[in-house]
Amino acid sequence: MTKRLRNLSDLSNINRPRYNPSSFGIGIVHLGVGSFHKAHQAYYTDKVLEKSGGDWRIIGVSLRSKKAQNELRPQNGLYTLLIKGKSGTTSKLIGSISDVLSVSTDSGPAINAMVSTNIKIVSLTVTEKAYGLDLLNLGCNSNHTEVAYDLKNFNSPRGVLGILTKALAIRKSRKIPPFTVLCCDNLPNNGKLLRSAVIDFAKRIDIKLSQWIEAEVAFPSTMVDRITPSPTQNTCQEAKRVINLKDCAAVETEEFSQWVIEDNFPLGRPDWDSAGAIFTNNVGSFEKMKLRMLNGTHSMLAYVGFHCGHRYVRDVMNDKVLSNLVNRHLQIAAQTLKPIKGIDYNNYAQSLVSRFSNPEIAHETFQIAMDGSEKMQQRIFYPLKDAISLNLNIRPFAFAIAAWLRHISQSYHDCAPYELRDPMADQLSPLPKERSAHSISEYLSRIGLLIDDLKDDKMFWGQVSDILNNMMCKPMKSIVEQEMI
Repeated sequence: MTKRLRNLSDLSNINRPRYNPSSFGIGIVHLGVGSFHKAHQAYYTDKVLEKSGGDWRIIGVSLRSKKAQNELRPQNGLYTLLIKGKSGTTSKLIGSISDVLSVSTDSGPAINAMVSTNIKIVSLTVTEKAYGLDLLNLGCNSNHTEVAYDLKNFNSPRGVLGILTKALAIRKSRKIPPFTVLCCDNLPNNGKLLRSAVIDFAKRIDIKLSQWIEAEVAFPSTMVDRITPSPTQNTCQEAKRVINLKDCAAVETEEFSQWVIEDNFPLGRPDWDSAGAIFTNNVGSFEKMKLRMLNGTHSMLAYVGFHCGHRYVRDVMNDKVLSNLVNRHLQIAAQTLKPIKGIDYNNYAQSLVSRFSNPEIAHETFQIAMDGSEKMQQRIFYPLKDAISLNLNIRPFAFAIAAWLRHISQSYHDCAPYELRDPMADQLSPLPKERSAHSISEYLSRIGLLIDDLKDDKMFWGQVSDILNNMMCKPMKSIVEQEMI
């Protein structure tokens, strides 16, 4: 039986940390200690600890289950990061995570950790749906399951906003300066959005607490980028071959990584810039570029690719007709953006095509297609709005929306049965039977996903209707071939 990874002394054949993790203290609590965090923020922090040290190790918090805790705690937070490029795979042992807590049954230990005077930063990668944001009114969504629960049970919260606010409330009562809240999820102006939601949530609990948060707590915005598929059994097997030990927490990712951060950390921060992070006051432009070009194109190719029978993004890119569709969407998404100094959108688009095509990354289209209701506004609807105002070609956005609606329909005429994985699944299904331009725009407006400015554009929704009706009766591949003639 293969011995399990537990200590650095067990290792010999890996590029392991050039530092002793236990010699550094803890300065960060991270909510959402999943694969992306392990491939991104923990990776950057590990590089900082190697270069300059500091008390910046991480306590990870899992919100949903004890899986991450069961994987990482027996390994003393150590895990293998498999970095996959077209020329091969490199491996690195990451030592920046100290421990993992779970709030699946009790948030008390996590809140106690966040209240510690050692903690300077609380960072988050919990996915868009977990926050309970009201994007239209820039506050918290009191109808969100976790938000509603936490408003009624503030002393034992279980959701993101409740846990953050409770920890800040305790620090305020103990006269401990507040930690910096660092949102690292795919939301535009994510720091501003989370700040508004936390203040709104706190206002419903204690007006003085909300005023203190508004005046004292920093919420810098960020843009994060690194394609990180869900680990599989193959991931663990590959890690085992590399380190000759069983690693239950191994993660695989691509070579490319990017982290753009607004520099607003009153209690200090790790030297992430030495690890390659970019600090700027223009995070919003980078966020918009990534959301519209990478994430928007990812969503479109996921819906189309899945219904063409392609399991992985790399398979979509190996399909010439579909790769042309991807290039079309990238080009039009770029045209909706304002210039960023030092950024060439054509070069960025080419780099995305290369990354999507990476044969070593098994990123499932079905995984990317999940939770569309949380993603479509920022990735498709807002760039569509700008495309209309700029008098650009809006056909690519019509095609993307139709493909999403086709996925929502769960019609199986061109694929195997599948489950609609979306927090709004009950509201999204069924689609309107008529599927006319008017009925589609009314449907999206009724469920709260349509930007008001777009509702009455009959010509656009006519395009969506025509494409969708074709998709509902013909194989997706034939629709794409016809589209790209």
